[in-house]
Amino acid sequence: MNAEFFDAVADIEKEKGIPREYMYEKIRQAMLTAFRKDTPDCEDNVEVILDEDKKKIEMVVKKTVVARVIDPYVEISEEAAHRISKRAKIGDVVSVPVETKQFGRIAAQAAKQVIIQGIRESERGMAYNEYSSREHEILNATVFRVDPESGTIIVEVVSEGEKIETALAKGEQVPGEVLTEGQRIKVYVVEVRKGMHGPQILLSRTHPGLVKRLFELDGVKLSFDEAVLDYIVDKAVEFKLGARGLRSICEAIMMDTMFDIPSTDARKFTVTLPYAKKKIEKANILELKQVG
Repeated sequence: MNAEFFDAVADIEKEKGIPREYMYEKIRQAMLTAFRKDTPDCEDNVEVILDEDKKKIEMVVKKTVVARVIDPYVEISEEAAHRISKRAKIGDVVSVPVETKQFGRIAAQAAKQVIIQGIRESERGMAYNEYSSREHEILNATVFRVDPESGTIIVEVVSEGEKIETALAKGEQVPGEVLTEGQRIKVYVVEVRKGMHGPQILLSRTHPGLVKRLFELDGVKLSFDEAVLDYIVDKAVEFKLGARGLRSICEAIMMDTMFDIPSTDARKFTVTLPYAKKKIEKANILELKQVG
């Protein structure tokens, strides 16, 4: 089993990108837990040794050599110690191998458990790291399923090869917008949390940050007061605009501004709430609704 375990760990590291040291630490913990379950009276003197070069796994119990054994879980007689090391003397600590049959059963069970669990945990960790780095950004998503009762939409998002299904809650959808299975949409990553079965991703299509990111995709650097973003989203919700409609509101706000900004700084904007209100009042909302 030893050689097979090390080969399996090497393959997993190569194929899944899971560090082998991570796997080794997991099997140490699993084997120690199993041994202590079988031997509840043992002390914290058990050690698991993984020799990668020799492809060998050992479990040993550290015991002190004494003239008279009182506690067999931590002590060993000088005579018994000499069977392990001829140089052992009173006061020395020797490593006593765990009985082969017991060790083999524990090692086999632990290896199988750790390989399966380790892959799952590491994949969840890698997925979390990938998506948490995309907080406050826009991702492409595909509508996977629509729940007609709750209104929740399950979407599939992909980031750097990490594919995951997550929910777009009813409250984070644009009112009046109808999404269908297979439809491709843009979603805003509000927050990513660690969950028992993988990352939990909070998505939105109404968050103020979506407005800013949509426009920045076109290379425009926006500087909005938060009140402005809230106002834009409120208008989008009021007139039941989709993601493209949000972009159209931004364009309506910026339309006249382009003529007021020096040509050397034509891709940078700072918008205040009074200015945003003034521009939106001038915009044709019916046209924006058709665009959304």
